Amino acid sequence: MYIGCTLELIPREPAAGIFTAVLAELGFESFEDTETGLIAYIKEADFDEASLRQIPYWKSDAWQASYTLERIPVQNWNAVWEADYHPIQVSDLCVVRAPFHNPPEPPVTYDLVIAPKMSFGTGHHETTWLMLSALLEKTVSGKRVLDMGCGTGVLGILAHRMGAQQVIGIDIDAWSVENARENADRNQGESIEFRLGEADSIGEDHFDLILANINKNILLDQLPRYAKALEPGGVLLLSGFYPADIQDLTDAATALGLKHENTLQQGAWCALELSRSTHRS
Repeated sequence: MYIGCTLELIPREPAAGIFTAVLAELGFESFEDTETGLIAYIKEADFDEASLRQIPYWKSDAWQASYTLERIPVQNWNAVWEADYHPIQVSDLCVVRAPFHNPPEPPVTYDLVIAPKMSFGTGHHETTWLMLSALLEKTVSGKRVLDMGCGTGVLGILAHRMGAQQVIGIDIDAWSVENARENADRNQGESIEFRLGEADSIGEDHFDLILANINKNILLDQLPRYAKALEPGGVLLLSGFYPADIQDLTDAATALGLKHENTLQQGAWCALELSRSTHRS
C-alpha cells in the first residue's frame, strides 16, 4: 500500500516547489501536480505522520497550506496517473508520452513511451524536463552513461536512443528498477542494465556521462562517488534542488576537482553541469 498526501496550497507557487523538496527528504518518492497544490506518494511502511506535521512550512505568511491522507493500493496507480498524464514536448527532437497516447505528429527523433507506475520521471516535473533538455544538448554517441536514481529510466532510455555505448541505471527502490526495465523494453532499450542499490552499486565502473536527478542532500553525500566514477573529460549533470542550493553543490564539486560549466533553471528548480578535466589530479 501507498499513502497519498494531497496538499492544498494557496497560492500554489512557490509553496509547491518547497513542499516537494521537503517531502522528498522525508521519503516521498512520487509527486503529481494539481491545480491547487500537489499529491505526494510514499510507501505506507515508510510513512511517519508526525514528521509530516513537523514541517515548518505549514504556517507561513506567504501561503495557506493543508493536507489530507489516503491509502492507495499499488495496483490502482495507473488510474491515478492516467487521469492527468499528457505528452510532454521536451524539444523539437523529443516527446515523452504514455503507452495509451498516439505517436506525435509530426514525428520526432526521440519518441519515448514511459509508463511511470510508482516511479519518478515523466518529464512533467521541472527537474526531469531540465535533465532531458540538458542531455539532448550533449554528444552521447559511443559514451558510457550512468543514470543514478533512475526512477522510470527515462534519462537512461534517452541516452540509449542517442547512441550511448553503455547505459547503467541504479535505484534504491525495487519497484523503480522493475518499472525502468519495463520502460526500457518498450523503447528498444533491452541492452540497458539496471541495478538495485545505492551509489556503492557503481562498483568499479567508470562513465563519460553521469546523470543524477535526486535531491540536494543525497547529491552532496554521493558526489564523491560520482567524481570517482567520472572519466577524464566526462560530464556530470545534476538536478533536484533550488537556486539557494547551488553554492553548496558547486563548492563540494570544486573540492572534488570538478568544474562548474553551466546552470539551468526551470520554474523553482535548477540543474548543474559539471565536468572533469581531461587529466585526473
